[in-house]
Amino acid sequence: MTTTVEAPQQQSAAAAVLTGATAMGFVGSSVAISAVLSDAPLFTAQSLRYAAACLILLGFVRLAGRSVTRPRGAEWAWLLGIVGTGMVLFNVALVRGSEHAEPAVLGVAVASVPIALAAVGPLMTGRRPEARVLLAAAVVTVGAGLVQGLGRSDAIGLAWAVVVLACEAGFTLLAVPLLARHGAWGVSVHTTWLAAVVFGALGLATEGPTAAAELTGGELAAVGYLAVGMTAVAFVLWYSAVGRLGTARAGLLTGVAPVAAAGVGVAMGGAAPGPLVWLGIAVVGVGLSVGLTASSRER
Repeated sequence: MTTTVEAPQQQSAAAAVLTGATAMGFVGSSVAISAVLSDAPLFTAQSLRYAAACLILLGFVRLAGRSVTRPRGAEWAWLLGIVGTGMVLFNVALVRGSEHAEPAVLGVAVASVPIALAAVGPLMTGRRPEARVLLAAAVVTVGAGLVQGLGRSDAIGLAWAVVVLACEAGFTLLAVPLLARHGAWGVSVHTTWLAAVVFGALGLATEGPTAAAELTGGELAAVGYLAVGMTAVAFVLWYSAVGRLGTARAGLLTGVAPVAAAGVGVAMGGAAPGPLVWLGIAVVGVGLSVGLTASSRER
């Protein structure tokens, strides 16, 4: 009888791990794609990205026969928190931080997210962090850091790196109070349309109403990829994994992103990974094995 009950649970957890890893694969692959937008009007491009993603999500919702619940009360504050930190400030921090720090420094900041989620996530549900998952998060972070490499930075760059870390963690943590009522689809739909509005307002104020006309064909293609893969698909997959695994264990899967980025870099003609990168990939794998086999109580 026990086996009959546990088998579906194990299959469900395995599916959630695959879902979260796929989402982080999209995130990692977007690094090279995002570089295409380095000279594009930032706020306008992001507004178009999130508007397109929202329309795609609404189409999927209708085809799947699902419904999206209207936010109420404090839920608006949580949604705006996700948009303000995990989307708007995160993108600003990446741009400003890159002016004072090499990309690897900001990459290591993002790679530190597993530790933040493993420590803070359980506290948000009234539980204590699990020592095994914390250890696994530290291992994944070290591995991701080896994959990313180290870089140089001044004090301002390090400050922006801390902001990047906080914003990346906030994208997941601030969604926790919303997932029970809205689910992955609802949170994804509401955050994308809100982000489109916020970025659109910033774009009109700082880049002007004709900024969209300045986007080249290649930049529009990049916006399209980010809207579909990095946003519409990855958001739903990621929030689904968080809802099933909990923030602590799902957070370990962020270590997949730099591994995917390294793989895409090679596929696009970059140099083959060196020994440290291969070592980092192996360390990430060890961390995932340790943390994802733990019996998590955070649900």
